[in-house]
Amino acid sequence: MTNPNKRALICGSVAFDTIMVFQDRFKNHILPDKIHMLNVSFLVPQMRREFGGCAGNIAYNLKLLGDTGLPMATVGKDFGPYADWMVKTGVPTDHIKVIDSEHTAQGFVTTDLDDNQIWAFHPGAMQLSHQNEVGHAKDIGIGIVAPDGRDGMIQHAAQFAAAGIPFIFDPGQGLPMFGGDELRAFIKQAAWVAVNDYEWQLVQEKTKLSAADIAGQVQALIVTRGAEGSVIHVKGREIVIPTARPSAVVDPTGCGDAYRAGLIHGLLHGLDWETTGRIASLLGAIKIESRGTQNHSFTRAEFEQRYRASFGTDLSLG
Repeated sequence: MTNPNKRALICGSVAFDTIMVFQDRFKNHILPDKIHMLNVSFLVPQMRREFGGCAGNIAYNLKLLGDTGLPMATVGKDFGPYADWMVKTGVPTDHIKVIDSEHTAQGFVTTDLDDNQIWAFHPGAMQLSHQNEVGHAKDIGIGIVAPDGRDGMIQHAAQFAAAGIPFIFDPGQGLPMFGGDELRAFIKQAAWVAVNDYEWQLVQEKTKLSAADIAGQVQALIVTRGAEGSVIHVKGREIVIPTARPSAVVDPTGCGDAYRAGLIHGLLHGLDWETTGRIASLLGAIKIESRGTQNHSFTRAEFEQRYRASFGTDLSLG
């Protein structure tokens, strides 16, 4: 059980997201027999720039739940507007390192009407995330290694393990950077592993490990399945977490980060896995109702009311 009086250290990207919406379905324009010579263009009348990145998103959601999450990230010379936003929303900037020679990481995503997404990502300053050290942060009860620079992810995992700080390994879109041996090393160091269903398939292929194999090495393996909910593998059990129904499906970008903030909240407060998973599920549902990754908001009372309505049981975030 972690200490709720301590903070979470969130090692991951802080990025600007340029989000575009394609008012059709990718499958109607991508020919399966021509996938080897893909040349397509999507008209995207809607476009906006948002504050994002895994560390920024997770910290924002933790703040809404009443917790303190410290993003640890490297950013570029254009970080000013994002810094102002973090101050406005009460997200700490103590461990944000500015690299004057680089741009802040930039994500470009096109989403279709089925919520499929095509991403392009410029890492910029994120590639230098290894310049930050876990040991520079104090009073940390839990950590997470989220998608970040390759060397940073490797070093931060090792630093968490050496410091005895339990952490979630969340490879996300960083998965292609690592081979099977490296992923097995991450899993060995981590206390928990969190992936979506697509990432889970890649992890199994690369590591040759089953759910039982990984769950036997960590305290829990969490696999999210979008609209089908999530499954938590823990101590020989599979805990099925239902989805919380959103009032509208507006934008799926950042739902995974919101879910992970819910996991961290539950772990910080020593909650059982059923409750923790449902908090994470509801946080993802609330996020999907808003455009962008950090534009949703709620009071604790509102969250508790929605939890009761969604799952039929009471919750106290106090």
